[in-house]
Amino acid sequence: MFHPIEIPFGCVMLFNVVDLKDGVTVEDVEMALGEMCNVVKNTYGNDEGGFIGGQVYKNSGFVSDEGSLGKPRVDEGDLVIMTYWSSFEQHEKSHADAAFREKFDHLLTFCDNAYEVGYEMLWQGVPE
Repeated sequence: MFHPIEIPFGCVMLFNVVDLKDGVTVEDVEMALGEMCNVVKNTYGNDEGGFIGGQVYKNSGFVSDEGSLGKPRVDEGDLVIMTYWSSFEQHEKSHADAAFREKFDHLLTFCDNAYEVGYEMLWQGVPE
């Protein structure tokens, strides 16, 4: 469950921003989030499904003055779900599947807004 992940070059990353309703805490959605993530890794985590790995972050509210230009929107997104896939098409197929939709729709009952943006990898590296 909490293992390091290796991200192969050439994959796609989907960046999902989740805004919780007023009064809903991260702790309130942990079970729904965990069930959804479990369905993704156990159902689509193969060559056919295309899921490579993922990460979930909660917004801690800190902003880098050194890495920002303009006024950042620190109030956007209580959670961020980053998932890595072999292709965007495999991501879309998995997310249209009933097994995923059931868990995702349950998570959305706690949310004001959620959106997912896809990115193609251009570079990656580690210290030498």
